[in-house]
Amino acid sequence: MAKADILKEVRFDAAGLVLAIAQQHDTGEVLMAAWMNADALKETLATGRVCYWSRSRKALWRKGETSGHTQTLIEFRIDCDADALLLRIDQLGPACHTGARSCFFTALRGGKLEAIG
Repeated sequence: MAKADILKEVRFDAAGLVLAIAQQHDTGEVLMAAWMNADALKETLATGRVCYWSRSRKALWRKGETSGHTQTLIEFRIDCDADALLLRIDQLGPACHTGARSCFFTALRGGKLEAIG
């Protein structure tokens, strides 16, 4: 399937977005969740460098363009409903804007939210 045809398969929501989960390809660690629009997905597939859509800035967000903590696409997966993406990536540096390796560093423990990472 050509990369252009992939866009036809993705079910973007009413705002033109699709959820993208970034997972470290060699460890399976879930690093972050973000949104992609068609342009972000096209750029990611064309360049191999992950690009998202920033809902707050209303602009393309090339992961690592200011921090240097880039994501290189290793494998692209789409879920069974075609409304969520799994990006198996190689993360350089932390994925989270807080400096944590993963954005998922808070867990429910003993009925309370606790930082674990």
